[in-house]
Amino acid sequence: MRAIRGLWRWRHNPLRRTTDLAEAWVALAALLLILVVAPVAGSLVGAVSEHALQRSVQEQHQSRRQVTATVVRALDRNPLEAEPDSASGRDVRSRVLAGWTAPDGTERHGSVMAGLKTPHAGDHFTLWTDRHGGVVARPMDSATATTHAVLAGLGTALLAAGLVEGGRRLVVWRMVRRRYARWDQAWDRAGPDWGRTGTGS
Repeated sequence: MRAIRGLWRWRHNPLRRTTDLAEAWVALAALLLILVVAPVAGSLVGAVSEHALQRSVQEQHQSRRQVTATVVRALDRNPLEAEPDSASGRDVRSRVLAGWTAPDGTERHGSVMAGLKTPHAGDHFTLWTDRHGGVVARPMDSATATTHAVLAGLGTALLAAGLVEGGRRLVVWRMVRRRYARWDQAWDRAGPDWGRTGTGS
């Protein structure tokens, strides 16, 4: 709005310099880019991210299986760890030696993180495996994918707006530097005669 008011104010003002009008046009162009280009860029990146992430969610759900594992023995009980990809980030996890049956029917054993606060031999818990029984992370859900896509779109829109504003500031800074250089040149020409009687007569 300040850019529009600036253009209107300087339109027919006799004190208007060329640089004043140019600065107002640069500000107006930057405002239009921020209002139009940044949201469009954010929407495009968000849509592409959403499509890619939802496809990844489908692939993960097709390739990963949830199986029931049995605790053989607890390993290092302390420190208790939180599962990083849990919804709350507060699910208590313990490292245990466990056995489970892979989706292909083979028996597997290994050190895994179990969602048990005080694991004992024979306790059951669930874990995610690939088709061959290797332990993998829980597949991402659709809501998490959508959240990541929205954040990517917002980040892109903010980045685009920041780049436009940074470009505007750079252009205005160069214009001001050029104006000061012209003032210095004009002062150098007028300076030696400044204040002398009869100067310019």
